[in-house]
Amino acid sequence: MTDQKTIFSGIQPSGNLHLGNYLGAIKNWVALQDEYQSIFCVVDLHAITMPQNPEQLRKKSIEVAKIYLAAGIDPIKSTIFIQSHVPEHTELAWILNTITRMSDLFRMIQFKDKAGIQKEKNSKREVIKKEVISKEEHTYHKTGVGLFDYPVLMAADILLYDADLVPVGEDQSQHVEITRTLGKRFNSTFGETFNIPQVYMIKEGMRIMGLDDPIKKMSKSVQSKYNRIDLLDSPDEIREKIMKAVTDSGNKIEYGDNKPAIKNLLNIFALVTDSQPTKIAARFEDKGYKEFKETLADAVIEYLTPLQKRYHGIPDTDVQLILAQGAKKLAPLAKKKMIDVKEKLGFVM
Repeated sequence: MTDQKTIFSGIQPSGNLHLGNYLGAIKNWVALQDEYQSIFCVVDLHAITMPQNPEQLRKKSIEVAKIYLAAGIDPIKSTIFIQSHVPEHTELAWILNTITRMSDLFRMIQFKDKAGIQKEKNSKREVIKKEVISKEEHTYHKTGVGLFDYPVLMAADILLYDADLVPVGEDQSQHVEITRTLGKRFNSTFGETFNIPQVYMIKEGMRIMGLDDPIKKMSKSVQSKYNRIDLLDSPDEIREKIMKAVTDSGNKIEYGDNKPAIKNLLNIFALVTDSQPTKIAARFEDKGYKEFKETLADAVIEYLTPLQKRYHGIPDTDVQLILAQGAKKLAPLAKKKMIDVKEKLGFVM
C-alpha cells in the first residue's frame, strides 16, 4: 500500500447489475482509483443475508468482478477481491458484534424496509409495527439474523483495512455512520486500533429511478425486469424495456418534478450522452414520447456496447487469477489488523 488515502467499496453478487449501479457507483470508482489507494470487493458474504442459489452465487460473483474490469477498474491501480476469500472479515464482524447495541441496528432504515417493519408514532411512545410488505418479501418474524447484522459486517469490511473514505450513495450513508460509531467505541474501550473513515458522498443529482416506478430507485432486487436496464442486456432487450417504460400524463416532454417519469428518462439520456436534461427536453419539445424513447434506446445501446464488448472479451480464468491475487495482497493487512485487535482484547496469542 502507498501513502495515498484508502477507499473501500463493494457490490453484492445478487441480481443483475444495472445502469443505475454503473452510473451511481462503478463509474465513480473508475475515476477515484487514480487519486486513491482503492479496494473494491465482491461482497458475497453480504449477498447470503438473503436466500441465494449456490450456482448462481458463484456465477454472479465472477460476473460482478468481470463488470468491474470491463468498466475500467484497473487491477494494477486497484485491488479487486471476493469478500469470503479473506476470512478476517467475518472474524472481525463477530468481535464488533460484542460492542454493537441492539439499538444501533434497530435504527437501520434498510433493515426495516427489507424486514417489513414500519415505525408508527403515537403521543406517548414509539411502536414498532410489523407487517408484510408483499408476498415476495420476508416478514419480520422470518427475517434472518444476517440481514439484521449486515451493518456490522460492513463495518468490519471497512475497518479491517483502515479505509479513509467510503464512496456511497445517500441510502448507504447510515451504514458508514455505524462503522464510525463502532470504530470509535472500540478505540475508546480498548485503545487506538481503527482508523475512523469518512463518507465520500457520491453526488446523486440525477438519480436513476425505476423504469416502471419513477418514485423508487432502479433496483436489481425488484422482480420485474422492466424496472431496470441491466448492463448486459442485449440491444433488443434495452429497446423493449425503454419502450415499455412508464410515462406521465399528457405527451409533452419537459424536465420537472411534476413529470417524474419523463424526468427520469431525461436524466438517463443526459448521463449516457454527457449532456444536460433540459437541453434534451428542448430538443424533443415538439416530438412525441415514441420518438423520444426510440432515440433514448439508441443512446443507451451505444453507451453500453463498449462495456459489453470488453466484458465478453475477458476470460473467466483471468478474472479468477485477479481475484486470487487481490485476496493474497490483502491477507497480510487483514492478519496484521486482527493480531492488533486480539492483543487489545486480551486474547492469548
